[in-house]
Amino acid sequence: MMLKGKRILVTGGTGSMGRTFVHRVLSGALGTPKRIIVFSRDEAKQHEMRMSYLHKSVTTDEVIYNNFRNVLEFRIGDVRDYADVCSAVKGADIVVNAAALKQVPTCEYFPEQAIQTNCLGAANIVRAIGEMGYRVETVVGVSTDKACKPVNVMGMTKSLQERIFVSANVLNPATRFICVRYGNVLASRGSVIPLFHEQIRGGGPLTVTDRRMTRFLLSLDQAVDTVLAALRGAKAGETFVPRAPAASVLNIAKALIGKRSVKIELTGIRPGEKLHEVLVSEEEIHHCVRRGAYYAIRPMLPELRAAREREPNALKAEYSSGDDVLDLDATAVLLKRHRLMVKARDRAPRAELLR
Repeated sequence: MMLKGKRILVTGGTGSMGRTFVHRVLSGALGTPKRIIVFSRDEAKQHEMRMSYLHKSVTTDEVIYNNFRNVLEFRIGDVRDYADVCSAVKGADIVVNAAALKQVPTCEYFPEQAIQTNCLGAANIVRAIGEMGYRVETVVGVSTDKACKPVNVMGMTKSLQERIFVSANVLNPATRFICVRYGNVLASRGSVIPLFHEQIRGGGPLTVTDRRMTRFLLSLDQAVDTVLAALRGAKAGETFVPRAPAASVLNIAKALIGKRSVKIELTGIRPGEKLHEVLVSEEEIHHCVRRGAYYAIRPMLPELRAAREREPNALKAEYSSGDDVLDLDATAVLLKRHRLMVKARDRAPRAELLR
């Protein structure tokens, strides 16, 4: 029961992964935490999340005005602000850093904003632990396949975030800093499947940038599984990577359309977009090992690797979404398994499409 009695801080906790992580932790399956703190800067999302968890058992006033007496606590703040981070990290046993600017176009137009959230936010967590002497047991940095061989600002800043956390182990040995890196999360906020649902609802067309494009796919629960697996088994400086299925974006669109008379329009690759994503690069395979059902990318820094040199490499080539791609039928099965197929008519109400 690794989370029993723990104080857990989730930065960006109102996002898709953060909400799913909080829901899993509050189930008590891994032990009942002493406190789980949702830290973010959006008060509307926090209020919605607070009410969704607590309004069934208590009155609205009790929910709002007893915030700091509940196991689930909400804090307004920004990872960019060092004082906010210090206040939130103080007393935490585990920190899951899910705060991010993750939309590729947004980061391309406003790279300085991506740097402040994705890089300086991570650095603030490390700085707070080091300078303030907080006794945090573990920090998990949530990263993305776009951080591997990055070609866009979002990926570049996430790659730097990984390095910030990995290197933090050298000067802060009392805290274990680890990362997780995974691909596209099915139906997460801003991802392609909700977009396709909207386009089907409007009668099409579905916009696909290139028929050859592939992406790794995993559910929100599988993303949370990866974080929990890293908490359970990652060594200092390691990055956990799930073995995930990959599908072409074209087949995702076709599977969602099914037998409907909806067209697909090819629009061309957008700036900063790859045909195939990579979860483990050809440079990283030389220090990539198995950790149960996951790959673990070991840190390159010699201070963090000495005790693990004898572990055999798990891969002989980079781990790319273009290597083993699901066909159309298998893609449809995957989407059905995660209840992401559009069951209603083309112009059904939005709520119907997202069930």
